[in-house]
Amino acid sequence: MSVIEVNHLVKQFKTVKKEKGLKGAVKGLFKAEKKIVTAVNDISFSIEKGEIVGYIGPNGAGKSTTVKMMSGILSPTSGEILINGISPEKDRKSVVKQLGVVFGQRTQLYWDLRLGESFELLRRIYDVDDATFDHNMKMMDDILNINSIIDTPVRQLSLGQRMRGDLAAAMLHSPDVLFLDEPTIGLDVDAKHAIRRFIKEINAERQTTVILTTHDLGDIQELCKRIIIINNGVIVEDGSLDKIADRIAPYRQLIVEFYSEQEITHPKAELVKKEGAQTTYRFRKDEITAAELMSDIGNQAKIKDIRLEEANIDDIIRIAYNAEPQQAV
Repeated sequence: MSVIEVNHLVKQFKTVKKEKGLKGAVKGLFKAEKKIVTAVNDISFSIEKGEIVGYIGPNGAGKSTTVKMMSGILSPTSGEILINGISPEKDRKSVVKQLGVVFGQRTQLYWDLRLGESFELLRRIYDVDDATFDHNMKMMDDILNINSIIDTPVRQLSLGQRMRGDLAAAMLHSPDVLFLDEPTIGLDVDAKHAIRRFIKEINAERQTTVILTTHDLGDIQELCKRIIIINNGVIVEDGSLDKIADRIAPYRQLIVEFYSEQEITHPKAELVKKEGAQTTYRFRKDEITAAELMSDIGNQAKIKDIRLEEANIDDIIRIAYNAEPQQAV
């Protein structure tokens, strides 16, 4: 059974159309013209228990709006969301108990309290029993070294320390689903490593389902076996990064340096560049493997050096952002 089901989800907002100049501003005071903006436009997907899914897209694509609807903060204009079979719109209180939410640029911690006091307040809000609280705090300390900062006022925490505190706070009530919005934004390399380790471990130990929105492609590569790409309110890709790459960037390049200038061709590779003894071949990875191409070329001439280039993740995601939307079913 899917932990999250999203069916034909639509979210529209009414905005006031602003006209230029003083005349337009005065007109707007008395007769404002409104327009409908569609932030999310008929999207559907499901997420299974224990998945770590990257939900990504450019700014304004509809990512945060979708997450806010899934967590019950916003109500959809139409369509349906179910979290473990429950609608956040109809029974938000029950759904919230199953969710942990972390927004990278906002905190659920209490600014003027010590971190440990924030945890105590959240414990009471979620009605977490002593045994569960103690167990979760021990786990958070093992992974995030929370005890080293537990007596520090939240306002004195560094960005990385506060993020560790927010992640621990989100897991105090043992949620089934964890929404993470830009959890590594602004963090240094060590802090990013700690956050990614935390996500991997709570997913492995508890089968926590994780939905990750991020602009950090390192997060996607290291954590997500599946990514959903949204742009202009519609889903343009849904699948593993490898499969998306194979579909939209199926080519590899093989750069071969021979001991002398050569004119070596291959029926399954395009010769795209030649500079002296160095030749660049482009080939489809579904037609011939790199090893086969290397072997065939090496049988025709002696090779001094060789290098294989894949499409990088930045290019793959950029192409995917501009892809045609998938058809809703």
